[in-house]
Amino acid sequence: QVQLVESGGGLVQAGGSLSLSCAASGRTFSSYATGWFRQSLGKEREFVAGISWSGGVTYYANSVKGRFNISRDNAKKTVYLQMNSLKPEDTAVYYCAADASSGYVSRGSSAYDYWGQGTQVTVSS
Repeated sequence: QVQLVESGGGLVQAGGSLSLSCAASGRTFSSYATGWFRQSLGKEREFVAGISWSGGVTYYANSVKGRFNISRDNAKKTVYLQMNSLKPEDTAVYYCAADASSGYVSRGSSAYDYWGQGTQVTVSS
């Protein structure tokens, strides 16, 4: 069993930066691919970024490519999402998720077995 806890959300002005963290429990977390998703009001949950178990492979949604960076520290059982040049359209609840069946990234939310409770990110214009 894996539990995920996100932190680092908040309110920031457009153009600013935030760093999200996802702390995991469970001995096997380091073998799981991990993703960040977001959901804003009235919209479906969408893939933001994902990272393979080793951290060697990363994927990003086109909307965040070049602005966001995902990384992980398996020794600390933590995955990070550095968000730069934030835009009002980045406003959403951000969730981290772990895929227990694969060490490689999937963009589909249905592939992920464990989810955090989410952290709110609000970008003001």
